[in-house]
Amino acid sequence: MRTFVYIDGFNLYYRALKGTRHKWLDIVALSRAVLPGACQVVRVNYYTARVSGRTNPDSPKRQHAYLRALGTLPEVAVHYGSFMVSHRWAGLVPPPRFKPPFALPAGAAPDAANVWKIEEKGSDVNLGAHLVRDACMGAFDVAAVLTNDTDLLEPVRIVRDELKLPVTLLTPVSRPAVSLAQAASEVRHIKPYLGPCQFPDPIHVPDKPSIVKPAGW
Repeated sequence: MRTFVYIDGFNLYYRALKGTRHKWLDIVALSRAVLPGACQVVRVNYYTARVSGRTNPDSPKRQHAYLRALGTLPEVAVHYGSFMVSHRWAGLVPPPRFKPPFALPAGAAPDAANVWKIEEKGSDVNLGAHLVRDACMGAFDVAAVLTNDTDLLEPVRIVRDELKLPVTLLTPVSRPAVSLAQAASEVRHIKPYLGPCQFPDPIHVPDKPSIVKPAGW
């Protein structure tokens, strides 16, 4: 069965990879390991955005190395949204003992802070649009979507219920969103496969510098 995999890159990172030693992830090997043997993975669509170095100067370098690694996989297509970093004032929630109608004692704590606001735009929209488009065009027999973002509920539901094509939810969390799990044809957990499905280090590329895994990954 021709299988297209759609990966929400930031959801994957923050839900399953951050704080682990599994960030050097081969997403094609992962897709093939977690899906049944009858699924022939012919395309893996990876949705991300180029990160900013404003909060961590090393982040763009690490991401660039990983995107180069993905570029060695012929099945992978990377689709970019946008990444925005700003700072703004935000109100703070009072400690529980000071909940209304009680007031904070004068000088006890600030009521606002100037915080970094990090937003990734476009990836979920692109993923959902491509999923429905490819289903309508008959590009795949089976789709797999790696996310826990309920914004993708409707595209998954349309493909399964209206276009009558199976959609597997590849969940990056132990307890996926109930609505997503119910909309999908089946649910498969990726965490047992993260460790075994890593790129080699370094990755040797003909006639180009080798790609080295970032320190700490």
